[in-house]
Amino acid sequence: MPSPPDRSNWLKGPKAPCDPVDPPPRRYNLVLLGAPGVGKGTQAALLSSRLGACHLSTGDLFRAARTLAPCNRTPALTAAVEAMQRGELVSDDTVLELVRERVDCLRCNGGFLLDGFPRTLRQARALDRLLEDIGVALDAVLMYELPVEEVVARIGGRRVCPACKAVYHVTGHPPRVEGICDACGTLLIQRDDDRPEAVRVRMETYLRATLPLVEHYRALGLLMSLPADGEPEEIYGRTMSALEQAGMGLPPPSTGAGDTP
Repeated sequence: MPSPPDRSNWLKGPKAPCDPVDPPPRRYNLVLLGAPGVGKGTQAALLSSRLGACHLSTGDLFRAARTLAPCNRTPALTAAVEAMQRGELVSDDTVLELVRERVDCLRCNGGFLLDGFPRTLRQARALDRLLEDIGVALDAVLMYELPVEEVVARIGGRRVCPACKAVYHVTGHPPRVEGICDACGTLLIQRDDDRPEAVRVRMETYLRATLPLVEHYRALGLLMSLPADGEPEEIYGRTMSALEQAGMGLPPPSTGAGDTP
């Protein structure tokens, strides 16, 4: 499997340019939408490997921001870190400024897979304007769909090791000994925001914010709805088929995991 694209610019900011990327036969510019727990990150990794596009995750960006020394943070990154420390959502204005700082990522030769952005209609319209300004067009918006109760079951079954941070699932990926981390023997916990009642509240918030976003991209003819049930390889296969049926020529699969068409 080819090495993943360098994401230095995305994770560390405009002062950390990425390694040069050789232009692929075709670049793919995609947005990935879907509720927490549907597996967007897994699909993004598989798609990045096949298409050569860079996985631009706002979640990864926020996590990286916490590790940067304050002197290496832009004002927007500082605002994002401070919001997270207060337990608040990062505001639209801050998210948009972070993306504008990284505009070179959107015109990279390798293309992009936006994950976690846009989250609101305002962000989507701002992205439309930004892409128009730099002469880049979206190819498609992949909407991974899963019934609410399945999302609750996926996230509600998650267990985390507080010591080594290993993640398990009570049915999908259980530890060898119930409730005990395989790696370090620590008692596993269920995070508060993974409890079913908390997941349902998050889903209600997500659905309210996402419906206008979905309608926006449907009106532009960019939306591709994809069932997110089944194993990751099955979902990946549906994605590849949808892109091919939409007339996007796909590169041949390379050898390695995740290359099942």
